[in-house]
Amino acid sequence: MTELRHRGATDKELQHQNSEDKGSETEGKERDGASDNETKSDSGVPEVPVSADDTPEVLNKALSGLSSRWKNWWVRGILTLAMISFFFIIIYLGPMVLMMIVLCVQIKCFHEIITIGYSVYHSYHLPWFRTLSWYFLLCVNYFFYGETVTDYFFTLVQREEPLRILSKYHRFISFALYLTGFCMFVLSLVKKHYRLQFYMFGWTHVTLLIVVTQSHLIIHNLFEGMIWFIVPISCVICNDIMAYMFGFFFGRTPLIKLSPKKTWEGFIGGFFATVVFGILVSSNNPLPVLRLVFAECFYIDLGTLVTLQDFANTIPGHGGIMDRFDCQYLMATFVNVYIASFIRGPNPSKVIQQLLALRLDQQLHIFNSLKAHLTEKGLLPALEEAA
Repeated sequence: MTELRHRGATDKELQHQNSEDKGSETEGKERDGASDNETKSDSGVPEVPVSADDTPEVLNKALSGLSSRWKNWWVRGILTLAMISFFFIIIYLGPMVLMMIVLCVQIKCFHEIITIGYSVYHSYHLPWFRTLSWYFLLCVNYFFYGETVTDYFFTLVQREEPLRILSKYHRFISFALYLTGFCMFVLSLVKKHYRLQFYMFGWTHVTLLIVVTQSHLIIHNLFEGMIWFIVPISCVICNDIMAYMFGFFFGRTPLIKLSPKKTWEGFIGGFFATVVFGILVSSNNPLPVLRLVFAECFYIDLGTLVTLQDFANTIPGHGGIMDRFDCQYLMATFVNVYIASFIRGPNPSKVIQQLLALRLDQQLHIFNSLKAHLTEKGLLPALEEAA
Protein backbone atom coordinates (compact mmCIF):
# COMPACT_ATOMS: atom_id res chain seq x y z
CA MET A 1 0.00 0.00 0.00
CA THR A 2 2.91 2.36 0.69
CA GLU A 3 4.28 1.69 -2.79
CA LEU A 4 0.91 2.57 -4.24
CA ARG A 5 0.99 5.89 -2.40
CA HIS A 6 4.50 6.69 -3.70
CA ARG A 7 3.49 5.66 -7.18
CA GLY A 8 0.42 7.90 -7.02
CA ALA A 9 2.50 10.83 -5.80
CA THR A 10 5.05 10.31 -8.60
CA ASP A 11 2.31 10.20 -11.20
CA LYS A 12 0.92 13.50 -9.94
CA GLU A 13 4.35 15.17 -10.12
CA LEU A 14 4.93 13.99 -13.68
CA GLN A 15 1.50 15.19 -14.69
CA HIS A 16 2.17 18.57 -13.08
CA GLN A 17 5.49 19.01 -14.92
CA ASN A 18 4.71 17.59 -18.36
CA SER A 19 1.01 18.08 -18.92
CA GLU A 20 0.08 21.00 -21.17
CA ASP A 21 -3.63 20.40 -21.03
CA LYS A 22 -5.07 21.75 -17.74
CA GLY A 23 -8.22 19.73 -18.21
CA SER A 24 -6.38 16.43 -18.42
CA GLU A 25 -4.20 17.49 -15.45
CA THR A 26 -7.32 18.18 -13.37
CA GLU A 27 -8.78 14.83 -14.32
CA GLY A 28 -5.52 13.12 -13.42
CA LYS A 29 -5.46 14.80 -10.01
CA GLU A 30 -9.06 13.87 -9.31
CA ARG A 31 -8.39 10.29 -10.35
CA ASP A 32 -5.25 10.09 -8.19
CA GLY A 33 -7.08 11.79 -5.31
CA ALA A 34 -9.87 9.25 -5.49
CA SER A 35 -7.29 6.45 -5.55
CA ASP A 36 -5.51 7.95 -2.52
CA ASN A 37 -8.80 8.27 -0.62
CA GLU A 38 -9.71 4.68 -1.39
CA THR A 39 -6.27 3.48 -0.31
CA LYS A 40 -6.53 5.56 2.88
CA SER A 41 -9.94 4.20 3.72
CA ASP A 42 -8.79 0.64 3.22
CA SER A 43 -5.39 0.64 4.82
CA GLY A 44 -3.55 3.75 5.94
CA VAL A 45 -2.88 3.49 9.65
CA PRO A 46 -1.07 6.51 11.12
CA GLU A 47 1.48 5.96 13.79
CA VAL A 48 0.40 6.41 17.39
CA PRO A 49 2.25 9.32 19.04
CA VAL A 50 4.84 8.28 21.59
CA SER A 51 3.85 9.17 25.16
CA ALA A 52 5.83 11.91 26.88
CA ASP A 53 7.99 11.30 29.91
CA ASP A 54 5.72 11.51 32.95
CA THR A 55 8.42 10.94 35.56
CA PRO A 56 7.69 13.12 38.65
CA GLU A 57 9.78 16.29 38.74
CA VAL A 58 11.09 15.37 42.20
CA LEU A 59 12.61 12.15 40.85
CA ASN A 60 13.98 13.92 37.79
CA LYS A 61 15.85 16.39 39.97
CA ALA A 62 17.09 13.78 42.44
CA LEU A 63 18.37 11.48 39.67
CA SER A 64 19.57 14.16 37.26
CA GLY A 65 23.23 13.14 37.66
CA LEU A 66 22.67 9.54 36.60
CA SER A 67 22.73 8.00 33.14
CA SER A 68 19.39 7.22 31.52
CA ARG A 69 19.92 3.51 32.20
CA TRP A 70 20.42 3.92 35.96
CA LYS A 71 17.82 6.65 36.16
CA ASN A 72 15.27 4.23 34.74
CA TRP A 73 16.47 1.60 37.24
CA TRP A 74 15.82 3.87 40.22
CA VAL A 75 12.50 5.21 38.92
CA ARG A 76 11.28 1.70 38.19
CA GLY A 77 12.50 0.42 41.56
CA ILE A 78 10.92 3.21 43.61
CA LEU A 79 7.56 2.89 41.90
CA THR A 80 7.72 -0.92 42.16
CA LEU A 81 8.08 -0.64 45.95
CA ALA A 82 5.17 1.82 46.00
CA MET A 83 2.96 -0.57 44.00
CA ILE A 84 3.88 -3.54 46.22
CA SER A 85 2.97 -1.48 49.30
CA PHE A 86 -0.34 -0.57 47.69
CA PHE A 87 -0.90 -4.27 46.93
CA PHE A 88 -0.54 -5.17 50.64
CA ILE A 89 -2.85 -2.33 51.63
CA ILE A 90 -5.70 -3.40 49.35
CA ILE A 91 -5.34 -7.01 50.52
CA TYR A 92 -5.69 -5.78 54.10
CA LEU A 93 -8.83 -3.81 53.18
CA GLY A 94 -10.62 -6.96 52.08
CA PRO A 95 -12.38 -8.57 49.08
CA MET A 96 -14.85 -5.75 48.34
CA VAL A 97 -12.05 -3.20 47.94
CA LEU A 98 -10.13 -5.70 45.82
CA MET A 99 -13.10 -6.08 43.48
CA MET A 100 -13.39 -2.31 43.13
CA ILE A 101 -9.67 -2.07 42.35
CA VAL A 102 -10.02 -4.81 39.74
CA LEU A 103 -12.87 -2.88 38.12
CA CYS A 104 -10.85 0.37 38.10
CA VAL A 105 -7.82 -1.39 36.59
CA GLN A 106 -10.06 -3.00 33.98
CA ILE A 107 -11.48 0.39 32.93
CA LYS A 108 -8.01 1.95 32.68
CA CYS A 109 -6.62 -0.96 30.64
CA PHE A 110 -9.62 -0.78 28.31
CA HIS A 111 -9.04 2.97 27.93
CA GLU A 112 -5.36 2.49 27.01
CA ILE A 113 -6.08 -0.08 24.31
CA ILE A 114 -9.10 1.75 22.88
CA THR A 115 -7.11 4.99 22.75
CA ILE A 116 -4.66 3.32 20.37
CA GLY A 117 -7.55 2.44 18.07
CA TYR A 118 -9.18 5.83 18.49
CA SER A 119 -6.04 7.67 17.37
CA VAL A 120 -6.41 5.81 14.06
CA TYR A 121 -10.18 5.98 13.82
CA HIS A 122 -10.52 9.64 14.76
CA SER A 123 -8.13 10.69 12.00
CA TYR A 124 -10.82 9.90 9.44
CA HIS A 125 -13.54 11.80 11.32
CA LEU A 126 -15.77 8.75 11.52
CA PRO A 127 -18.56 8.84 14.12
CA TRP A 128 -19.35 7.06 17.36
CA PHE A 129 -16.34 4.77 17.80
CA ARG A 130 -15.42 5.94 21.31
CA THR A 131 -19.07 6.18 22.39
CA LEU A 132 -19.84 2.67 21.16
CA SER A 133 -16.67 1.26 22.74
CA TRP A 134 -17.62 2.52 26.19
CA TYR A 135 -21.22 1.45 25.65
CA PHE A 136 -20.13 -2.12 24.91
CA LEU A 137 -17.88 -2.03 28.00
CA LEU A 138 -20.92 -1.10 30.07
CA CYS A 139 -23.00 -3.89 28.50
CA VAL A 140 -20.37 -6.58 29.09
CA ASN A 141 -19.79 -5.51 32.70
CA TYR A 142 -23.54 -5.50 33.32
CA PHE A 143 -23.73 -9.07 32.02
CA PHE A 144 -20.76 -10.44 33.98
CA TYR A 145 -21.43 -8.69 37.27
CA GLY A 146 -25.13 -9.56 37.03
CA GLU A 147 -24.21 -13.22 36.62
CA THR A 148 -21.87 -13.03 39.61
CA VAL A 149 -24.43 -11.35 41.86
CA THR A 150 -27.05 -13.93 40.89
CA ASP A 151 -24.71 -16.86 41.55
CA TYR A 152 -23.13 -15.78 44.82
CA PHE A 153 -25.85 -13.62 46.38
CA PHE A 154 -28.93 -15.57 45.35
CA THR A 155 -30.64 -15.35 48.75
CA LEU A 156 -30.21 -11.58 48.93
CA VAL A 157 -31.47 -11.14 45.36
CA GLN A 158 -34.61 -13.17 46.08
CA ARG A 159 -35.56 -10.93 49.01
CA GLU A 160 -35.95 -7.79 46.88
CA GLU A 161 -38.60 -7.81 44.15
CA PRO A 162 -36.77 -5.47 41.72
CA LEU A 163 -33.55 -7.50 42.04
CA ARG A 164 -35.47 -10.74 41.58
CA ILE A 165 -37.01 -9.48 38.32
CA LEU A 166 -33.64 -8.22 37.05
CA SER A 167 -32.07 -11.56 37.95
CA LYS A 168 -34.80 -13.55 36.20
CA TYR A 169 -34.52 -11.61 32.93
CA HIS A 170 -30.84 -10.75 33.25
CA ARG A 171 -29.61 -12.47 30.10
CA PHE A 172 -32.47 -11.16 27.98
CA ILE A 173 -31.75 -7.60 29.17
CA SER A 174 -28.04 -8.07 28.45
CA PHE A 175 -28.79 -9.33 24.95
CA ALA A 176 -31.15 -6.43 24.28
CA LEU A 177 -28.50 -3.93 25.40
CA TYR A 178 -25.89 -5.52 23.13
CA LEU A 179 -28.31 -5.64 20.20
CA THR A 180 -28.99 -1.93 20.68
CA GLY A 181 -25.26 -1.22 20.47
CA PHE A 182 -24.95 -3.33 17.33
CA CYS A 183 -27.77 -1.39 15.68
CA MET A 184 -26.02 1.87 16.62
CA PHE A 185 -22.86 0.55 14.96
CA VAL A 186 -24.75 -0.31 11.75
CA LEU A 187 -26.25 3.20 11.69
CA SER A 188 -22.77 4.72 12.08
CA LEU A 189 -21.35 3.05 8.97
CA VAL A 190 -19.94 5.44 6.38
CA LYS A 191 -19.63 4.58 2.72
CA LYS A 192 -16.09 3.76 1.52
CA HIS A 193 -14.95 3.21 5.12
CA TYR A 194 -16.69 -0.09 5.85
CA ARG A 195 -13.46 -2.09 6.15
CA LEU A 196 -11.93 0.30 8.66
CA GLN A 197 -15.12 0.53 10.71
CA PHE A 198 -15.49 -3.25 10.93
CA TYR A 199 -11.79 -3.44 11.80
CA MET A 200 -12.33 -1.09 14.73
CA PHE A 201 -15.53 -2.96 15.70
CA GLY A 202 -13.41 -6.09 15.96
CA TRP A 203 -10.73 -4.13 17.85
CA THR A 204 -13.30 -3.19 20.49
CA HIS A 205 -14.57 -6.75 20.89
CA VAL A 206 -11.11 -8.28 21.13
CA THR A 207 -10.28 -5.68 23.79
CA LEU A 208 -13.42 -6.65 25.69
CA LEU A 209 -12.40 -10.31 25.47
CA ILE A 210 -8.85 -9.67 26.66
CA VAL A 211 -9.58 -7.13 29.40
CA VAL A 212 -13.14 -7.48 30.69
CA THR A 213 -13.56 -11.25 30.48
CA GLN A 214 -10.20 -12.01 32.09
CA SER A 215 -10.55 -9.35 34.79
CA HIS A 216 -13.90 -10.86 35.70
CA LEU A 217 -12.15 -14.21 36.15
CA ILE A 218 -10.00 -12.54 38.82
CA ILE A 219 -13.19 -11.81 40.76
CA HIS A 220 -14.35 -15.41 40.28
CA ASN A 221 -11.02 -16.58 41.70
CA LEU A 222 -11.52 -14.28 44.68
CA PHE A 223 -14.79 -16.04 45.53
CA GLU A 224 -12.90 -19.34 45.62
CA GLY A 225 -10.62 -17.99 48.35
CA MET A 226 -8.05 -15.23 48.82
CA ILE A 227 -5.20 -17.68 48.26
CA TRP A 228 -6.22 -18.01 44.60
CA PHE A 229 -5.79 -14.25 44.28
CA ILE A 230 -2.67 -13.64 46.37
CA VAL A 231 -0.46 -16.53 45.19
CA PRO A 232 -0.86 -16.01 41.41
CA ILE A 233 -0.40 -12.24 41.62
CA SER A 234 2.62 -12.63 43.91
CA CYS A 235 4.21 -15.05 41.47
CA VAL A 236 3.69 -12.65 38.57
CA ILE A 237 5.17 -9.78 40.60
CA CYS A 238 8.19 -11.90 41.54
CA ASN A 239 8.70 -12.96 37.92
CA ASP A 240 8.50 -9.38 36.64
CA ILE A 241 10.97 -8.07 39.22
CA MET A 242 13.51 -10.88 38.92
CA ALA A 243 13.33 -11.00 35.11
CA TYR A 244 14.07 -7.27 35.03
CA MET A 245 16.96 -7.57 37.50
CA PHE A 246 18.57 -10.53 35.72
CA GLY A 247 18.10 -8.78 32.40
CA PHE A 248 19.50 -5.49 33.72
CA PHE A 249 22.69 -6.96 35.16
CA PHE A 250 23.29 -10.01 32.96
CA GLY A 251 21.16 -9.46 29.86
CA ARG A 252 23.07 -9.80 26.58
CA THR A 253 20.95 -11.93 24.26
CA PRO A 254 17.73 -10.39 22.87
CA LEU A 255 14.65 -12.55 23.44
CA ILE A 256 12.22 -11.48 20.69
CA LYS A 257 12.14 -8.63 18.19
CA LEU A 258 8.68 -7.52 19.30
CA SER A 259 10.08 -6.56 22.70
CA PRO A 260 13.77 -5.68 22.22
CA LYS A 261 14.38 -4.87 25.92
CA LYS A 262 13.68 -8.47 26.98
CA THR A 263 16.64 -10.89 27.08
CA TRP A 264 17.07 -14.63 27.42
CA GLU A 265 19.06 -14.09 30.61
CA GLY A 266 16.15 -12.20 32.18
CA PHE A 267 13.65 -14.77 30.90
CA ILE A 268 15.51 -17.76 32.36
CA GLY A 269 16.51 -15.97 35.57
CA GLY A 270 12.93 -14.85 36.20
CA PHE A 271 11.69 -18.39 35.66
CA PHE A 272 13.99 -20.04 38.20
CA ALA A 273 13.55 -17.21 40.72
CA THR A 274 9.77 -17.67 40.50
CA VAL A 275 10.16 -21.44 41.04
CA VAL A 276 12.11 -20.78 44.24
CA PHE A 277 9.57 -18.17 45.35
CA GLY A 278 6.73 -20.59 44.62
CA ILE A 279 8.32 -23.33 46.72
CA LEU A 280 8.73 -20.94 49.64
CA VAL A 281 5.15 -19.65 49.36
CA SER A 282 3.58 -23.09 49.12
CA SER A 283 5.70 -24.82 51.77
CA ASN A 284 2.84 -24.64 54.30
CA ASN A 285 -0.01 -24.91 51.83
CA PRO A 286 -1.91 -27.86 50.37
CA LEU A 287 -0.53 -29.87 47.46
CA PRO A 288 -2.93 -28.31 44.88
CA VAL A 289 -1.42 -24.90 45.56
CA LEU A 290 2.09 -26.25 45.07
CA ARG A 291 1.06 -27.79 41.75
CA LEU A 292 -0.51 -24.49 40.77
CA VAL A 293 2.67 -22.57 41.56
CA PHE A 294 4.81 -24.82 39.37
CA ALA A 295 2.30 -24.56 36.54
CA GLU A 296 2.24 -20.78 36.99
CA CYS A 297 6.00 -20.51 36.65
CA PHE A 298 5.81 -21.99 33.17
CA TYR A 299 2.71 -20.01 32.22
CA ILE A 300 4.09 -16.70 33.53
CA ASP A 301 7.19 -16.99 31.37
CA LEU A 302 5.05 -17.80 28.34
CA GLY A 303 2.99 -14.70 29.12
CA THR A 304 6.16 -12.64 29.50
CA LEU A 305 7.36 -13.97 26.16
CA VAL A 306 4.32 -12.91 24.18
CA THR A 307 3.30 -9.62 25.87
CA LEU A 308 4.40 -6.26 24.52
CA GLN A 309 5.23 -2.98 26.23
CA ASP A 310 4.35 0.69 26.08
CA PHE A 311 0.57 0.70 25.83
CA ALA A 312 0.85 4.07 27.56
CA ASN A 313 3.08 5.93 30.02
CA THR A 314 0.79 5.98 33.04
CA ILE A 315 3.44 4.58 35.41
CA PRO A 316 6.91 6.10 34.81
CA GLY A 317 9.48 3.39 34.17
CA HIS A 318 6.81 0.73 33.71
CA GLY A 319 4.63 1.93 30.84
CA GLY A 320 0.86 1.78 31.04
CA ILE A 321 -1.45 -0.03 33.43
CA MET A 322 -1.91 -2.69 30.76
CA ASP A 323 1.85 -3.26 30.70
CA ARG A 324 1.70 -4.18 34.40
CA PHE A 325 -1.43 -6.30 34.22
CA ASP A 326 -1.16 -8.17 30.93
CA CYS A 327 0.37 -11.23 32.60
CA GLN A 328 -2.05 -10.86 35.52
CA TYR A 329 -4.96 -11.25 33.11
CA LEU A 330 -3.42 -14.30 31.46
CA MET A 331 -2.72 -15.77 34.89
CA ALA A 332 -6.31 -15.17 36.02
CA THR A 333 -7.56 -17.23 33.08
CA PHE A 334 -5.10 -20.01 33.84
CA VAL A 335 -5.99 -20.09 37.55
CA ASN A 336 -9.70 -20.17 36.78
CA VAL A 337 -9.23 -23.09 34.37
CA TYR A 338 -7.01 -24.84 36.92
CA ILE A 339 -9.60 -24.47 39.68
CA ALA A 340 -12.42 -25.69 37.44
CA SER A 341 -10.39 -28.69 36.23
CA PHE A 342 -8.67 -29.89 39.41
CA ILE A 343 -10.10 -28.18 42.50
CA ARG A 344 -13.74 -27.18 42.34
CA GLY A 345 -16.42 -29.78 42.92
CA PRO A 346 -20.21 -29.51 42.95
CA ASN A 347 -21.38 -26.56 45.03
CA PRO A 348 -24.17 -27.58 47.46
CA SER A 349 -25.32 -23.99 48.00
CA LYS A 350 -25.87 -23.47 44.28
CA VAL A 351 -27.75 -26.77 44.03
CA ILE A 352 -30.06 -25.66 46.85
CA GLN A 353 -30.57 -22.29 45.15
CA GLN A 354 -31.65 -24.02 41.96
CA LEU A 355 -33.94 -26.38 43.89
CA LEU A 356 -35.68 -23.50 45.67
CA ALA A 357 -36.31 -21.83 42.32
CA LEU A 358 -38.29 -24.87 41.07
CA ARG A 359 -42.04 -25.35 41.33
CA LEU A 360 -43.35 -27.20 44.39
CA ASP A 361 -44.25 -30.33 42.44
CA GLN A 362 -40.73 -30.43 40.98
CA GLN A 363 -39.21 -30.00 44.44
CA LEU A 364 -41.39 -32.86 45.75
CA HIS A 365 -40.32 -35.09 42.86
CA ILE A 366 -36.64 -34.43 43.58
CA PHE A 367 -37.22 -35.04 47.30
CA ASN A 368 -38.79 -38.46 46.61
CA SER A 369 -36.02 -39.36 44.16
CA LEU A 370 -33.34 -38.37 46.66
CA LYS A 371 -35.12 -40.27 49.45
CA ALA A 372 -35.29 -43.41 47.33
CA HIS A 373 -31.61 -43.06 46.42
CA LEU A 374 -30.52 -42.66 50.06
CA THR A 375 -32.70 -45.57 51.13
CA GLU A 376 -31.15 -47.75 48.43
CA LYS A 377 -27.68 -46.80 49.62
CA GLY A 378 -28.65 -47.69 53.18
CA LEU A 379 -28.01 -44.17 54.49
CA LEU A 380 -31.54 -42.98 55.21
CA PRO A 381 -32.43 -45.65 57.86
CA ALA A 382 -29.16 -44.87 59.66
CA LEU A 383 -30.02 -41.19 59.63
CA GLU A 384 -33.52 -41.89 60.93
CA GLU A 385 -32.16 -44.04 63.79
CA ALA A 386 -29.69 -41.33 64.68
CA ALA A 387 -32.52 -38.81 64.75
